[in-house]
Amino acid sequence: MIFKDKTVIITGGSEGVGAATARLFAMAGANLMLVARNKKNLDSIAAELRDKTRVEVLAMDVTDSDACVDLFKKAAFEFGRVDVLVNNAGYHARGPVRQVAAEDLGRIIDVNLRAPIVLTRLAMPYFEEAGGGVVINVASLHGRLASAGASTYSASKFGLRIFTLALRQELEGTGIKAAVVSPGPVDTGFIMENLDEVDDIVFSQPMSSAEDVAQAVLDLCGNNIAEQAMPRSTAYLTTAAYLMPWLSKWLRPMLSKKGARVKARLKAERRQAADSNKKSGPPQGE
Repeated sequence: MIFKDKTVIITGGSEGVGAATARLFAMAGANLMLVARNKKNLDSIAAELRDKTRVEVLAMDVTDSDACVDLFKKAAFEFGRVDVLVNNAGYHARGPVRQVAAEDLGRIIDVNLRAPIVLTRLAMPYFEEAGGGVVINVASLHGRLASAGASTYSASKFGLRIFTLALRQELEGTGIKAAVVSPGPVDTGFIMENLDEVDDIVFSQPMSSAEDVAQAVLDLCGNNIAEQAMPRSTAYLTTAAYLMPWLSKWLRPMLSKKGARVKARLKAERRQAADSNKKSGPPQGE
């Protein structure tokens, strides 16, 4: 797919995978409509990219249906068309269901599943007017395998994955494509700023970069693949564990021990970096 002068909407576009995706689309010449709740972060990434392409931002909550309607109106007004929707915004409240507030469990579903479905539906008339379009949903390997301590998150990402694959069948022959990227752990603040809250087993697997996931999003826009699961080794493992539940139960203790060691190393590295910054301190005046 040639992105020059095409319009791409990215939710969760102010940092992490969303910002990395915005950078790649900007390099490809696409117009960008970036969405997130934090206006300051949005303005920062927009300022970075405006020497490469046209960028507009909208600070909003993707669970606000009226704001979602306004998003597409604004994108069409500013750029004249909408060609690609990347549903990347995500939310997670970690812990067993009985320990997580009910409103947080509801928000996981609202942000990770309901909002992408609503936004995808709202995108359809704009895609039809443009003569085609692409919706890429950012799910997770959590959506391919049950994960204790992330029950609702897993449910939301499983739902998003299945929604995408079913929608893909509905859209055959329309010129509109739906695809899903399902990454394992990604080296962003979503995980790295919450090390103590993240299950040890997560760190047993190779970690992708935000740029790896962003590249997968771009690739899916231009190929005929329905899902990009990554990294490949973890994708194979989740598939095997799904098909053979006994394998998951057998492997979990070993993987958790491995992950605990990796987590401890990461925490030590962060403490060392923090101590180093404290020692260096700000420049001293005379």
